[in-house]
Amino acid sequence: MNDTKRMGRPRNFDIDEALLAAMNTFWSKGYDGTSLKDLTKAMGISGPSMYAAFGDKRELYLKTIDKYGDVDGCAPVVTFESEPDIEAAVKGFLETVIDYSTDHSGGTSGCFLASCVSTNVGEVEGVAERMVSAINETDIRLAARFDLEKEKGNLPENFPSKERARLMFDMRQGYVFRGRAGWTAETLKEDITHRVKMIIAAPNM
Repeated sequence: MNDTKRMGRPRNFDIDEALLAAMNTFWSKGYDGTSLKDLTKAMGISGPSMYAAFGDKRELYLKTIDKYGDVDGCAPVVTFESEPDIEAAVKGFLETVIDYSTDHSGGTSGCFLASCVSTNVGEVEGVAERMVSAINETDIRLAARFDLEKEKGNLPENFPSKERARLMFDMRQGYVFRGRAGWTAETLKEDITHRVKMIIAAPNM
């Protein structure tokens, strides 16, 4: 048997693009409402190719969740981590959340985890663990940035990093909910200055 036969036919599709197409399909139709035909059509591949590359529908769904965490899901956090000024960083985080929560140009809006995946906790094996992991990892990254600012002396030593990190995450989910309900970015940004001050305010002694 020659090497070509041993290795099988090479894939003629991009794995990342196929995963993003599958994610958008799940996001738009929901896990239960998405058929294998919907997936293969969106991904531009055959059923056997899908199974060979990603496994069954559940396995593919879990892979799209992991993919989301590597791409769009982290955009607000990356903005928060990359802005040098902590006040501007918090504002940038919230603005990024608002922008993607109200952008309906791609047929979906908000957060894939909040809008779609969360509804399958307890229903699809493997989803709950990924949701918990995603939330915990976000809390840790946000809190770490606040801790860094405490070390620099830009925030007081008793600043509650973990609590404010969770507050930011919860605000993010609120924006996602309002965005899906039809609130515009302009409306959601009206009180953003107040929320930034709320997040970085020094705790009461």
